[in-house]
Amino acid sequence: MSTPTIAVFSGGTSPERDVSLGSGKAVALSMAYSYPTELFVIDSDALPPGLDPRKHIVCSTLHGVFGEDGGMQRLLEGAGICYAGCDAKGSELTFDKWRTRQTVSAMGVQVAPGKNFHATAKPAASALSNELGDQVVLKPNRQGSSVGLQIITTRAGLEIAMNGIRQGDWVIEKRILGREFTVGVLRGRAMGIVEIAPKSGVFDYTSKYTKGLTEYFAPAKISEELASKMRTAAEAAFSACGCRDYARIDFMLSADSEIYLLEINTLPGMKETSLLPMSARCVGLDFIALCREMVSAAVERFNVAEAKR
Repeated sequence: MSTPTIAVFSGGTSPERDVSLGSGKAVALSMAYSYPTELFVIDSDALPPGLDPRKHIVCSTLHGVFGEDGGMQRLLEGAGICYAGCDAKGSELTFDKWRTRQTVSAMGVQVAPGKNFHATAKPAASALSNELGDQVVLKPNRQGSSVGLQIITTRAGLEIAMNGIRQGDWVIEKRILGREFTVGVLRGRAMGIVEIAPKSGVFDYTSKYTKGLTEYFAPAKISEELASKMRTAAEAAFSACGCRDYARIDFMLSADSEIYLLEINTLPGMKETSLLPMSARCVGLDFIALCREMVSAAVERFNVAEAKR
């Protein structure tokens, strides 16, 4: 069988385009050590010209809307192009924070108390405070990279935030005070656990992408018993949502050592210093090896399809 060419997608049309451009460049450079590789910069919500289902396997680093939400995945499936990562159904599910909460909760993975609402039917701020407390997290239901995330600490602050919502679908959750962690999952198996320690106390967009504002501990300094529980929760969430090939699962650990799922990232940041590569290094995979393993299952699917042609 001929060796496939890995088509790395980067850019996209979401607010996270610049982040994706960096991820795509890093992945393409590293992937080239293992496979013939082409880098495609995506500038519209469409497949780029030049893709060949008999030649290419897509490895997408698109983040946010039309990257992680199933839109690009549906186009690839419709064109018969093999690709690495979650399929359209799993991508659409995990990009919806509320549906993800419901799905993993049904499988025993704990989530913080919360509510889902649309801007056209907002609950009263006083009712939300009474139900969830004054410290809450407010975020768009379908965005990535903490875009639109608000940490609210007072009832008056919640009143202001709710008054400012004019459109869209939102999730509000009781704020879990504690430590934040992330776990990379590769082919269904959890890798290393990374602790995220933002100096501001909140891992928001600024803390994620501004050098020096966050410390990382990889592997995390926690007991093996707790690490085992977190790895089990990550694998359970990955499976429950029908994820495929790889993902990154984020958690909060409360002061009383309870584990709460934050979200599932099906196309996480992929620079060498990003969280998924940190998790992989904990189990002995450098960036080149991680990139190779991320497409390994897709290569198997590609070869099966070629054998049937």
